[in-house]
Amino acid sequence: MSWDNELLERAHKIIELYPQKRSALGPLLYLAQEKDGFISDDSIVEISNLVDITEVQVKSVSSFYSMYKEEQTGTYLLSVCKSISCEINDSRSVINSVKDFTGLENYETDQDKVFTFEEVECIGACGGAPAVQVNYETVEGLTPEKTIEMCEFLKNEKPEVIVADQLQNKFGGTKSFDWAIEDNTGAASTVPGFQNIGTATDEPVCLYPKFLGVS
Repeated sequence: MSWDNELLERAHKIIELYPQKRSALGPLLYLAQEKDGFISDDSIVEISNLVDITEVQVKSVSSFYSMYKEEQTGTYLLSVCKSISCEINDSRSVINSVKDFTGLENYETDQDKVFTFEEVECIGACGGAPAVQVNYETVEGLTPEKTIEMCEFLKNEKPEVIVADQLQNKFGGTKSFDWAIEDNTGAASTVPGFQNIGTATDEPVCLYPKFLGVS
């Protein structure tokens, strides 16, 4: 059995949220990715048994959506938007700065498994273009210089939890809107931080106050 009792308990709690077991497929795939950094064959078998569908059906979903990874990612997944709003706000320079710093091309992971880089379509931050997601935590209004600073921080400081608001305050610029409720939860893996399925990590205290200039 590839999933331990704790993970299976989380899976069953998620399944209970849905009227049909198969409706929990998406969240369970995120649990699998949180576990291994990608969707392993063992996890596909496990999920198939949990929701009573075939392994082929599970694989057809995990291989269709780009947020489910079929290969091991680095600790930090850098997703740089290349859609039209970001493009006209010079996202290409941001993309090039990430490529220059990491030495990676699109969809590559470095040998030390620190970074995975990908160019992505719209991430819903058009008003704050250009935008980048770090483990699906969005940072808006980035310049090439601030992007490099952010990458240096990730590589050197190695934060265990990525919190969008903290990265935004230090490295970001213009935001799509400023009226959102402050959110101190973040992502501890290359899986979106969803509170309802337990992939969000509470971070009430700043993890790196000295670096961010917070006392």
